Amino acid sequence: MVTHVGAEERGDERGALLAFLAEQRGGIRRALLGLTEEQARSRPSASELSLGGLLKHVAEVEQGWLARARQEPPAIARDASNWHECFELDADDTVAGQLAYWAEVAADTEAYIRSAPSLDDTFPLPDEPWFPPDERVSLRWLCLHLIRETARHAGHADIIRESLDGRTAFELVALARQD
Repeated sequence: MVTHVGAEERGDERGALLAFLAEQRGGIRRALLGLTEEQARSRPSASELSLGGLLKHVAEVEQGWLARARQEPPAIARDASNWHECFELDADDTVAGQLAYWAEVAADTEAYIRSAPSLDDTFPLPDEPWFPPDERVSLRWLCLHLIRETARHAGHADIIRESLDGRTAFELVALARQD
């Protein structure tokens, strides 16, 4: 844990889930602090991942899951032929643009989760070979899945950032607090 997530109001499960999701988003955003576009696109570790690519991926994935919960198609259709593209900034993509897009997605996620009648409400998983057939998941599951997905990539972001310039998550928290 790099930052503290405050306690939720008694009985505010939605608030708790959204607070932990926001905390993990912050880890990825902080990993990009002070970097040039070139640094954000670089792949300084053994992995093919870049910080800019991770940013694009988490924004796209969050939007896609929110669309599925609404039973709408994701903004960008991905399959085995183009999955890798969600981890790469296009020539026209910028970190600032991706951060702004993710902020919109995050606000949309929060509004949707807060306005849903119940976290027990369900939606069907997509008909994809990696999901069980005919399975439904709850909005609570969605929140937990987004926390897990974002946390996993926040850890990747920590490693990539430290590989770039030696800055650790704790240093980046201190840097962010100066702004």
